[in-house]
Amino acid sequence: MTDIQAPPFHAPVDDILFSLEHVARADRLRDWDGELAREVITHFASFAEERIAPLNASGDVEGCRLENGRVKMPEGFAQVYRELAEQGWHGISAPETHGGQNLNHAIVASVCEIFAGANHSLQMVAGLVPGAISTLVRFGTEEQQQRLIPPLVDGGWLATMALTEPGSGSDLSTIRMRATRDGDAWRIDGEKIFISGGDQDISEGILHLVLARTGSMEEGSRGLSLFACLSHLPNGERNSVSVTRIEEKLGLHASPTCQLAFDGARAELVGELGMGLKAMFALMNHARLDVALQGVAHAARGADLARRYAAERLQGRDRSGQPVTIDQHADVARMIKEADAWAVGGRALVHLTMVEGELTGGEALLSFMTPICKWLCTEGGIRGADLAIQVMGGYGYLREFGAEQNWRDARICAIYEGANGIHALTNATRSLKSDGGAGAAAFVALLRESGSELHEQAHRWEAEARRIASMSDPSAEAHDFMRLTATSAWLAVWARIKKVAEATENARYLKLAKRASTMSF
Repeated sequence: MTDIQAPPFHAPVDDILFSLEHVARADRLRDWDGELAREVITHFASFAEERIAPLNASGDVEGCRLENGRVKMPEGFAQVYRELAEQGWHGISAPETHGGQNLNHAIVASVCEIFAGANHSLQMVAGLVPGAISTLVRFGTEEQQQRLIPPLVDGGWLATMALTEPGSGSDLSTIRMRATRDGDAWRIDGEKIFISGGDQDISEGILHLVLARTGSMEEGSRGLSLFACLSHLPNGERNSVSVTRIEEKLGLHASPTCQLAFDGARAELVGELGMGLKAMFALMNHARLDVALQGVAHAARGADLARRYAAERLQGRDRSGQPVTIDQHADVARMIKEADAWAVGGRALVHLTMVEGELTGGEALLSFMTPICKWLCTEGGIRGADLAIQVMGGYGYLREFGAEQNWRDARICAIYEGANGIHALTNATRSLKSDGGAGAAAFVALLRESGSELHEQAHRWEAEARRIASMSDPSAEAHDFMRLTATSAWLAVWARIKKVAEATENARYLKLAKRASTMSF
């Protein structure tokens, strides 16, 4: 194993539980069990700190490699993955009827954040399993569910989401991969790129969820269907899916980003013919909140690295002439608070969105808030990671101190699962008009319910939303409108955090709330 040791990872368990219990008020959910949540999150945090996180730096240095057409993962990853599967972490959100534990989504989200903070690369490879299971539950037949879900639950299979093609990024209507009938089955031909975990040697098999064309190009997105394509056929032979290359990337070196060639690969339809985009977006929306929490994880990691380094690094003297650690310097203290605030505020916003979304009538708010969470938290993750480098100075720029890898790994979060500019455009178009404006109305209500100090902000946002909605093409103003929307959401969640901090006399959160009120996007 490559001899690289970054500073230890510390899972932010107390912050996560504070956010769930006091800010998001997860106890409003019918299936919430606070004691169980604390036990599960604490147990996974210990596993992440002791087993997953130590592979983060070494995996980054060693990376993945392509040998004889197969991807080789870094040393130690297969063993830790087996432990992860044996302990049942893959199935914590799956229905009990398929061998899962059917735990609350808020608990699953907390596990996701800790996993990403400990080792984003491994989380990328393993993290699509819950989304794949939920897609099969929602769109698969009962027979497909009984056959395909258990191997995902027990860790025998991992999952991928195969959308992007050369020349077809955010515009899925231009997808060219073709699916054709072969008796009662289907065969798919074409190429997919940027497929996280498209191949690896840590699971027995892979379930590729593939978006392919069953209609004409003229039908655009209406001619797309979703397919389940297994890496191995029932007889044990490999399906006609091959890796043509793995990408050399800025970060996530231990996560194989693959180009895949499907050459008449056998597949089966999931959901209705021509309704693949609807099924795929269900998977993508699940992934987008996961990505938001990846941003939170990087901000939290940056804050932790910066805080611990600054508490030990002597530099300068106080007014009495005594040597001081750099956390005593005002500008350093400011940067640590900002990194911490990006994590605490972003996490609370995702948790609040998830909880409100599961309450009766909360679907419109969940749909409206998902792109905002993705935008805000990934931008905050990059900033938090960047601030850690600045606090640590020259040492932050060195590989062995962990901050530079944290920034490199964070950077992709603003790009994948919909580039942030796409989410800004969604916020200025579809989100305002969908379901008769129900999501926008729910957002205004959320702002007003956060405190009287948000009423003016809600009025300002509502007026601007009406102006944007009246435009035939708001794309030129989409970025600024997203900044206003994210700022409004940010102020609302911090108003809630501040109230709880005052009630619980939490000095740290009160200081962060003061700092957060001056931060900008």
